Amino acid sequence: MTPENTTLTAVPGFQVGHWTDPVGQTGCTVILCPPEGAVASASFLGPSPGTREGVLLAPEKKVERIHALLLTGGSAFGLAAATGVMRVLEERGIGHPTPFARVPLVPAAVIYDLGSGDPQARPGDAQGEVAARAASPASVPRGRVGAGTGATAGKYLGGTGAVPSGLGSVSVTRQGVQVGALAVVNPIGDVLDEQGGVLAGPGVGPGAVAFTPGDVENTTLIAVVTEHTLTKAACRRLADAAQAALGGVIRPSHTDWDGDAAFVLSAATRPPADPLLLVTLVQEAVQGAVRDAVRQANPGLDRPGALSGA
Repeated sequence: MTPENTTLTAVPGFQVGHWTDPVGQTGCTVILCPPEGAVASASFLGPSPGTREGVLLAPEKKVERIHALLLTGGSAFGLAAATGVMRVLEERGIGHPTPFARVPLVPAAVIYDLGSGDPQARPGDAQGEVAARAASPASVPRGRVGAGTGATAGKYLGGTGAVPSGLGSVSVTRQGVQVGALAVVNPIGDVLDEQGGVLAGPGVGPGAVAFTPGDVENTTLIAVVTEHTLTKAACRRLADAAQAALGGVIRPSHTDWDGDAAFVLSAATRPPADPLLLVTLVQEAVQGAVRDAVRQANPGLDRPGALSGA
């Protein structure tokens, strides 16, 4: 019997694909939208986000739908992978209609993983194409794959005590309303478990010792999807809510050393859902995806706090 899909791709219409370099410790992840695109917006609360087409997602901008979302390692170098994603979409006749061509719209965001493996091993054009062609509606592979390959958590001691994190994904359904979330977890702070204890990270917290971030750079990337119809402005409000959810699962979050970004995508194929229920599910899914990233990246993790004090 095929296991139940409890990841982002349980939401009909969305597909996920990875390219992973386990030696270079980097990778990229592509979320493909339905062919007609998805209404989307984003929230960028980190002081130093690395993004592509981010301005396009502002609620006041004209274009509402995007066709794919790229989350990638390689810092700003990794944004080049979006070109490969665009190539695949153009080949399939997918994109924003213009008089002379359909132009695929592929926003992207990066994590800084250059210190995890080979700093010259970066996702690019060809790797983005591989990830896009690998995209499927199957359960999302999680852990140290795709954009989460080189991700770590708890780096506020300058890297000492940092632990592998990775990529996680969950879907939640309540009263017929379904939300899927995917997280690439690379924060400077500790990841907390459901009881507020430390799931991953040094566990001492900034202030217990000198705060020495050194050269580490950090970012948690969030993608949330739903079938329920949302306006672009509503997507933005939910993206802000997704960012707020990080504060309950990462401590500290949204620091001067984090470039956190959250994206919300609506296939708009089902009627609008109750907004209070929807925001509750978004925040639940985001926190679940962050914890899932740590647990999937560390298969031996069988108790809360097992990675603390590493």
